Amino acid sequence: MTLKPERIDNLRPEQYRSIMKRSSEDITSIYEEVRGIVLDVRDNGDQVALDHYKKYKANLTLKDLEVSKDEVEDAYRNVDSKVIDALKFASENIVKFHRAQIERDMWIIDIADGILAGRMTTPLERVGAYIPGRRAAYPSSILMTILPAKVAGVKEIIGCTPPDEGMIVNPSTLVAADLAGSTKIFKVGGPWGIASMAYGTKIIPKVDKIVGPGNKYVTAAKIIVFGEVDIDSPAGPSEALILADKTGNADLITIDLLSQAEHDPDAAAVLVTPSGELALRVSDNINNAIPQLPRREIVTSSLSRHSCILIARDMDQAIDFVNEYAPEHLEIMTEDPFITLKKIKNAGSIFMGPFSPIPVGDYATGTNHVLPTGQAARMFSGLSIDDFLKKPTFQYLSKDGLSLLKDTVVNLAEAEDLPLHARAILERFK
Repeated sequence: MTLKPERIDNLRPEQYRSIMKRSSEDITSIYEEVRGIVLDVRDNGDQVALDHYKKYKANLTLKDLEVSKDEVEDAYRNVDSKVIDALKFASENIVKFHRAQIERDMWIIDIADGILAGRMTTPLERVGAYIPGRRAAYPSSILMTILPAKVAGVKEIIGCTPPDEGMIVNPSTLVAADLAGSTKIFKVGGPWGIASMAYGTKIIPKVDKIVGPGNKYVTAAKIIVFGEVDIDSPAGPSEALILADKTGNADLITIDLLSQAEHDPDAAAVLVTPSGELALRVSDNINNAIPQLPRREIVTSSLSRHSCILIARDMDQAIDFVNEYAPEHLEIMTEDPFITLKKIKNAGSIFMGPFSPIPVGDYATGTNHVLPTGQAARMFSGLSIDDFLKKPTFQYLSKDGLSLLKDTVVNLAEAEDLPLHARAILERFK
């Protein structure tokens, strides 16, 4: 395959729509299949996952679906100490960043004499964390989902992750789960894991909210169970957009696009720039690099499906494209990225300058890498402690305070044909 630059102005309408939708356009084609799995789990519980995973172990039992203490201990012995140290270091930064998000547990104000109103903050009781697996192990994802929940004060955190052959979970994932403080981890992935956490089974507890990234099957399942539980956002395959001007370093941009493409066959890697010369250099670099790449099959699939190099008329058009695309990850490689930053309206997480590649946010800066995809950054933010908190409001009124509001409430209640609402106020003044 070859990746050729194209001018935004020359894109056909269907090309433009396809770039904007990326892999999210495929969810409709699998929606009914996933819905069938979700409803099957709702009605038949663990047996559905047992039937599915018997391909890995013929005599599978319920006990095999839960990660045991022995498996966790074995994982520590099988993971390189350098990886364990890296997970600990990353954990410290993640905790530090998310602790900075903590606000007051409660606030209260005087609305008027005799009228107090406020808001309190309480954590969710039980949260489910979906941890991607199989094609690539993502121990960092469990840090990103469990640690913010722990900082927020969630008492019970359940993890679900797809196992490999023999019902084995990648040891680094288990180590990360243990370090982060997960309550339990289950070897159930995809729609089976999402549905199990949403409805509860004999061994997997029902949760209040499900967070964590996944492929389109996971995304579809999360959308289906929304309402039964809350979800963070309908995140799908990873995506990155690089915004660069003529000062952008072609070699760095090349490796950053390729590193994004190795995530998943449905991942998206996009460069938009007003510099035709830069676009051509990056295109040549990528096409020359492909034959020697590791994970080449995944990279070429990503580059051919949802990736592109686009040339804008000017930086204004490039920025307009970025804001409409609303990328999960945005790299800004311009002469002054802080000036450019002020013009960005929609992005999940932003990486500024030549020394801020996306992997630093994936692993080590402490910012969260669970981010909205498929243009959802227009209305969703990345995962934070706010995702694990409820914020009920409260009010206290004296009789004098209620008298100040009496006429307002009565008049509005009667205007809406709700006479008992009005009576609930008037009874207090008899």
